[in-house]
Amino acid sequence: MSHTINFNVKPSGYKHWKIKIENNIGYLIFDVDEDHGLIGDYKLKLNSYDLGVDIELYDALQRFRFEFPNINLIIIKSGNERAFSAGANIKMLAEASHAHKVNFCKYTNETRNFIESSFSESGQYFICSIEGVCAGGGYELALCCDHILLLDDGSSSISLPEVPLLAVLPGTGGLTRVTDKRKVRKDLADVFCTMEEGLKAKKAQEWKLVDTITKKSNYDETLNNIIKQNVKIDNSHKKGIKLNETKKQIINKDHIKYSTIELIIDRSKKNAKIIIKSPDLIKVDNENDMINQGDKFWLLRCARELDDILLHLRFNELDLGVIIFSSQGSLSDILFYDNLFHEYSSNWFIKEIKHLWNRTLKRIDLTSRSLVTLIEPGSCFGGFLSEIIFASDRSYMAEGIFENSNDPEAKIALSKSNFNFFKMSNNITRLETRFLNETEKIKELESKICTELDSQMALDMGLVTFCFDDIDWEDEVRIFLEERSSFSPDSMTGLEANLRFAGPETMETKIFGRLTAWQNWIFQRPNAVGEEGALKKYGSGNRSKFNWERV
Repeated sequence: MSHTINFNVKPSGYKHWKIKIENNIGYLIFDVDEDHGLIGDYKLKLNSYDLGVDIELYDALQRFRFEFPNINLIIIKSGNERAFSAGANIKMLAEASHAHKVNFCKYTNETRNFIESSFSESGQYFICSIEGVCAGGGYELALCCDHILLLDDGSSSISLPEVPLLAVLPGTGGLTRVTDKRKVRKDLADVFCTMEEGLKAKKAQEWKLVDTITKKSNYDETLNNIIKQNVKIDNSHKKGIKLNETKKQIINKDHIKYSTIELIIDRSKKNAKIIIKSPDLIKVDNENDMINQGDKFWLLRCARELDDILLHLRFNELDLGVIIFSSQGSLSDILFYDNLFHEYSSNWFIKEIKHLWNRTLKRIDLTSRSLVTLIEPGSCFGGFLSEIIFASDRSYMAEGIFENSNDPEAKIALSKSNFNFFKMSNNITRLETRFLNETEKIKELESKICTELDSQMALDMGLVTFCFDDIDWEDEVRIFLEERSSFSPDSMTGLEANLRFAGPETMETKIFGRLTAWQNWIFQRPNAVGEEGALKKYGSGNRSKFNWERV
């Protein structure tokens, strides 16, 4: 990438989306400015999109949760009269690096998952209203909504044309959502996904690819019926807070400071260290004390800043193979904030912060870097923060008090937040994934809630990988980091993606597993990206030349 990609946006700067609130209905209007592509020289015609479009969409979804929690219905519709969306921009895909393509598909899918969780988490129901052409990633956006309404006007259509046109898969979960979510028969799905022209209203509804079809003359009546039948949760009592831009201080290219987190990069060793700092304790006597702090409330600030760092590392720092998580501060203060999740569990604001932490922790799980947590003297991994330990590929815990250090002995603590609270993509907790089918072990750990555990206790309970005293600590950590950085990054991605999601398969694990394996592979094959491949030849008038070997 020639420039740093920024994930910090706000509605006044949107190029591609408009948020409109009308009669307590939220409208997300998809109106792409074709001249504002993010990374190259291409036009975003027919509401085709790139990463910049999805960055704005993710921000808009976050604002509906925090700024407009009173809204219980959101309608996604196009602001382009000719098309709902032509999907991911093909010239962008042809120009982008392999890493950008795959990271873009992953981010897009995390954003789709955000929409899918909105109704169950926050009572915000999404209707996708389709008029005109809805192809590829445009239809994938529709697929993640709660209800798809397609205009029956003789020209509006849906399609997943990537296979016949581009020699790639519908890259962000399209195939999986068609079969697993919409329960489309596999033979009909096979036909649909190999039809360049797609399907119009009647057949699309018959094959279960959309929920409702309507003539233009009946549109308002049909939409009102959908709303009456499906939108029953009352959010009107919720009063939102304003989300300001996340502030960060760029000391230099290797050092970024946020208000709760610091990022330090060691390029010679190909690693990045994220240091999370415990908050100054602020008195919270009631719900209003939290809400009045708005986006300055530590739990919210920290989650937003951590999310921004993860995305920065994914897209802008491709050569850094290891992410090191560490923390500094008071364990008891972290546990105080952790308890707010449970003390005020019915409050909309604390619920939304919990869901944001859940998305951010999942973002850690799904980041294709080696993840290690260092639990050092003076650290504060407790409750929700200790989820980072269990998300990591390995964890190292310091033993005892270190010589010539004023920092207290390293300890960790479990809380209610580690049990049936934060779920991974496999729909079980990180502890349940760590101790698969060991129900007695989970009960034993639950009995230790809010007990401060030293290194030996944590090691004996299986909560950390290794512990070392001050004589061995530096050498052991150094050897691990050097070894990890010496391995093939491709084999590391394969190793980590296979080991992280033990346990049940879900639609989400299928999507990300297939993205990591098949989409990653297809995007490197000459049939798609070679000089004679489909992505390069698309729109040129010349046919692609395929290698016909099946692999």
